[in-house]
Amino acid sequence: MRAVVVHGVEISEALIAQEAQNHPSLSAADARAAAGHALATKALLLHRAAELGLTAEPEIDSDGREETTEAALIRAVLDAEVEVAPPTDAECRRVYDARRERFRSPALYEAAHILAAPADETEEAAEAARLRALAAAEELARHPDRFASLARTISDCPSGEVGGSLGQLRPGDLVAEVEAAILGLQPGEISPAPVRSRFGWHVLKLERRIEGREMPFEAAIEAIRLHLEGRAWEGAASRYVLGLAQAASARGVALIYGEDGAVRTGSAALGDFLGDGAAASRLMPWLAGADGALADRVLGAAREAGLDPAAFVRGAAAEFVNHAEEERWTQLISAARDADDPAVAALAAILKARLEPPKRSFTVIGRRQAAGGGGQTR
Repeated sequence: MRAVVVHGVEISEALIAQEAQNHPSLSAADARAAAGHALATKALLLHRAAELGLTAEPEIDSDGREETTEAALIRAVLDAEVEVAPPTDAECRRVYDARRERFRSPALYEAAHILAAPADETEEAAEAARLRALAAAEELARHPDRFASLARTISDCPSGEVGGSLGQLRPGDLVAEVEAAILGLQPGEISPAPVRSRFGWHVLKLERRIEGREMPFEAAIEAIRLHLEGRAWEGAASRYVLGLAQAASARGVALIYGEDGAVRTGSAALGDFLGDGAAASRLMPWLAGADGALADRVLGAAREAGLDPAAFVRGAAAEFVNHAEEERWTQLISAARDADDPAVAALAAILKARLEPPKRSFTVIGRRQAAGGGGQTR
């Protein structure tokens, strides 16, 4: 099983591929990166919930959807450990004064219609509906005061029972073509020609317009407060998750997110070697038995650097943790996976790479001689 390391969490390639489907991106690499970040964040939060001994009852939202147990635990962690101060009245006032145009009641309008709906989907039925609507429009052009009574008599919409009234509407409440035609009328005006929609043919009337009004600060303050508090909470939650990720990365492979959805503590916790040296001291006896030549090289390199072996080991581990890219973490996992003591085996791999001189590369360069037609290669 191949795996990658993201934010100190080992995640299988199979899980990455599955999660990537939930992150549409311009490229597969971007989708994989987003998937890795999401899975690592989830693992870190679930592990923290376990550390805190939290339990959570899944909630049901306004649409009747129940959250998963994992989502409930993540919510519980954030509720327990992320706090933000509520915004003051002065902060709310500054937002209100800076964006007054956003704090207006919506524009409204009142309208009515007469609908002539086709009896079926044939062209003949559509044409018959159009002719009925046209006849109604022509009659209303002569007798506009008959709109309500005509709606009660011939409209195919239930609103006909109330004289065709559609009530008080906001922009976006009606299908686009009908709304555009209504808003093109003056209050009290009836459309001179029927307007077609997917429902049939409409004869339209605009009753009145109600312009939006600026909300006073007292009416807007609670909405502003909720907005500011939500934004502050999102920022604090992001910083909290970043702190968990940094702490996990500093320890090495701190967690393993299994394909079964379980999160367990990782074995190759290199952060153990960055402390007081007790863990690092385990390395030398292990190396002496497993790879005597490498043990001798470590001792020699430590003496040359003027350090005791434990300090040299801690330095090598710290350099790797601080500078290694995710690909190197992945390689390290592969090297340590089957060892009896993966943490020690991982550190041994780091030391071996540290002590091996970089490979020399050679380039064959073709150069044309300054004079003559020959060439020289070296």
